[in-house]
Amino acid sequence: MKYLLCTVLLCVLSSGTALAHKVNIFAWVAAGTVYCETYFPDGRPVKGGQIIVLDAEDNELLTGRTDDEGLFNFKINTRSDLTIIIDASMGHRNSIILKKGDLQP
Repeated sequence: MKYLLCTVLLCVLSSGTALAHKVNIFAWVAAGTVYCETYFPDGRPVKGGQIIVLDAEDNELLTGRTDDEGLFNFKINTRSDLTIIIDASMGHRNSIILKKGDLQP
């Protein structure tokens, strides 16, 4: 019984740590522009988070920073799958992949 209680307690405590490092990113395409929205689980926008955009071969295409509303956008200049990474510091990092088919006008 002691071991079960310790296991449950460990799971509960470690899940809070995992959630603390979560950050959300959504991306969509409209009129030749990729729009990104980033925020923490509590709904606060990621202000000044670093955005890194990679092509299908993991070549860095561009970097930038989110604005005070957690937003970032850029013009599409490739027809490759794109990986968009948000790095909100202190271990808060996530990514999303836009397939090249999603980038078509």
